[in-house]
Amino acid sequence: MSQIQKNYIAGSWVEGVDSVTNINPSNHAEVVGEFTQASAEQVQEAMDAAKLAQLAWQATGLEARAAVLQAIGDEMIARCDELGTLLSREEGKPFAEGRGEVYRAGQFFQYYAAEVLRQIGDTADSVRPGIEVETRREPMGTVAIISPWNFPTATASWKIAPALAFGNAVIWKPANITPASAVALTEIIAKQNIPAGLFNLVMGSGSVVGEQIINSTDIDAVSFTGSLPVGRRVAQAAAGNLVKVQLEMGSKNALIVLDDADLDLAADCAVGGAFGSTGQKCTASTRLIVTAGVHDEFVAKVQERMAKLKVGGALEEGTTIGPVVDDKQLASNRAYFQLALDEGCELVCGGDIDDSVGYFMTPALFINTNNQMRINREETFAPIACVIKVADYDEALATLNDTEFGLTGGICTQSLKYANHFKRHAKTGCAMVNLPTAGTDYHVPFGGRKNSSYGSREQGQYAVEFYTEIKTSYIKAY
Repeated sequence: MSQIQKNYIAGSWVEGVDSVTNINPSNHAEVVGEFTQASAEQVQEAMDAAKLAQLAWQATGLEARAAVLQAIGDEMIARCDELGTLLSREEGKPFAEGRGEVYRAGQFFQYYAAEVLRQIGDTADSVRPGIEVETRREPMGTVAIISPWNFPTATASWKIAPALAFGNAVIWKPANITPASAVALTEIIAKQNIPAGLFNLVMGSGSVVGEQIINSTDIDAVSFTGSLPVGRRVAQAAAGNLVKVQLEMGSKNALIVLDDADLDLAADCAVGGAFGSTGQKCTASTRLIVTAGVHDEFVAKVQERMAKLKVGGALEEGTTIGPVVDDKQLASNRAYFQLALDEGCELVCGGDIDDSVGYFMTPALFINTNNQMRINREETFAPIACVIKVADYDEALATLNDTEFGLTGGICTQSLKYANHFKRHAKTGCAMVNLPTAGTDYHVPFGGRKNSSYGSREQGQYAVEFYTEIKTSYIKAY
């Protein structure tokens, strides 16, 4: 990528007013590419073009629309090695995770290709004689999608695919840290037989491009994934224009381990859930809530597994933990690591930082922590996990729920009683039993409670709630 990569607006690739440099976090001396930044005029041009293109897309036959999404998904899956390599180069996750993310993103498009054909409404008799009633769903219009850097292809895809499936136009602002994956996905979409302006890529900062989008009266809905402070800003802006919003924000997930748990399974769940993707995922389990009877044995098993993790370049053979995404994230990780020490947490292992070549940090495990410490209250987005010792299940559940967030939560137990109670009483959008807190399916709803999410759920058939609005029609038939 030697030339400046462009935005895609109104069916054309266009250069913006400035550019940013994309750095490989595995080797910060390596430039992945230069990526243009959209001007305010170009963002407006994209929104104007989207409005016209959406009308044409809504009128396009269902089979033609389904074929477009199917083709996008098929190509992504066919090229998952290539695109996964690119994703790993710019984001830092190991190649297996990068490839898997692209493959899963392709499955989103394939799934929503089928959903295009699920255009079934309801009919009813009116309470008034001789009148029939029908309900149907219609597109919102133009949907703004603001996606994060940690899953640059998957998160964007689970928003873009249903937006297009249900007849909308799209304005996509990806994270500026991972623009290469955004351009690659846009190139695939741009090949399809769609109206010019139906899909638009506008790269730029949140403070400039993002602000313009969320404050525009030309946007009918905004789907955002990112931090809680920015999510609140999006909600405030959208409320001013009475624009529909869908927000996925922060988390502070926990995994409960009870005395009766299979400790080998529990340790696997903890290590995978806490440190996969270098801890840079909203579903990571940064709190490990363990009952006293198995605390020491569980910690020992987790430490054994952590010793086998290989920290290295994303594309190096055998790497299980890649670098963090950039120098700012590494500085944040360093600060949270020091905070844990300052708060009196006891370090079991990890926490070593090496930024001589890339942005590397070994996963860290702390014990002797409590749920009132800042390290257990704030989202760190770091490969740091803290063990909280509790007396029993009741204290464990209360501790898990004692947070402003509520995205995912898990429990390791062989008790059907505790498993069923947990599923009903964990104040989270997703509840996992004998599984890591990270890892969800694409055909079922995803989202959280409290400050983790706002608005209707993402993924599966529930996505129709956000990307459409319902119309009730009455007709005097006789």
